[in-house]
Amino acid sequence: MHSFQPIFIAVLGMLASSIMTSLEIPILKHRQFRQFIREEGPQSHLSKAGTPTMGGIAIFAALVLMTFIGGAISTDTFVMLGVTLLFGLIGFFDDYIKVAKKHNLGLRAWQKLVLQILFAVGLAVYMAEFSGYGTDVWIPFIDRYIDFGWFYIPFVAFVVVAMANAVNLTDGLDGLSSGVTAIVALFFAYVGVLYGYDSAMVFCSALCGACLGFLVFNRYPAKLFMGDTGSMALGGALASAAIIMKVEFLLVIAGLIYVIEALSVIIQVVYFKMTGGKRFFKMAPIHHHFEMCGMKEKNVVLMFYLVALVCCAVAYLIMCI
Repeated sequence: MHSFQPIFIAVLGMLASSIMTSLEIPILKHRQFRQFIREEGPQSHLSKAGTPTMGGIAIFAALVLMTFIGGAISTDTFVMLGVTLLFGLIGFFDDYIKVAKKHNLGLRAWQKLVLQILFAVGLAVYMAEFSGYGTDVWIPFIDRYIDFGWFYIPFVAFVVVAMANAVNLTDGLDGLSSGVTAIVALFFAYVGVLYGYDSAMVFCSALCGACLGFLVFNRYPAKLFMGDTGSMALGGALASAAIIMKVEFLLVIAGLIYVIEALSVIIQVVYFKMTGGKRFFKMAPIHHHFEMCGMKEKNVVLMFYLVALVCCAVAYLIMCI
């Protein structure tokens, strides 16, 4: 029965999330919390302007509800929810400035980065000094835990900040980030089952369900966007769960889509500066590159889902080696 628990929690979470999202949409419309579309993005996306955003609020609400209903409440539960909330708040204030105050740029990049680093270092210090888990990290392939010592704090901080921003970059097509995160979260729920991290298992199962319920309204053509409120929260949630379970490197493998998205932006910026204005990709992040090559948005999203499934399968095989 324990192996079916993640599915059961995810299904209930999907129902809860879909109900909460359906209730949130008219509220967001009434308050005029609508998405601005950058003119430098794909021209096909301009029609999405005015779509309600900040749907991440419903995702977080469903996550909290199902995490507590799922049981196995512990200190780890509150740590994961706390990190998710804090990163969600960064995104919330960014979204609020954009949609309510009509400042399209939102928070400044340095403001977001400072807050992200502050919260990430806080998690790292807690894990190293107060959690009882110590500074060991599981290393794939050799199947050993290695003590990172003093390097553990900057390592964990980097994982959290990088994941939050990578998930944020992935949130560029209808249903992309929510669908990929549902897949990766379900994988980590089973990591929790295999390694005996019950709190993380429940949390990741609830996260999967919350994303699936949101996906009902976020799939193409999207009736609602999660905004930075959702994408920042999802990044913090996945990172904190992986850190609690000591499988940070599995996050890189299972969540390779996020890594590729972030790397595509880095490559584009570096190449642009080194070549005096030339572009490596037609547009970055890389999901827009495929769009510019002529692929339909739905097909790009489905392709990324497939890659995410393959990456999670590979991560599972690595665990079994």
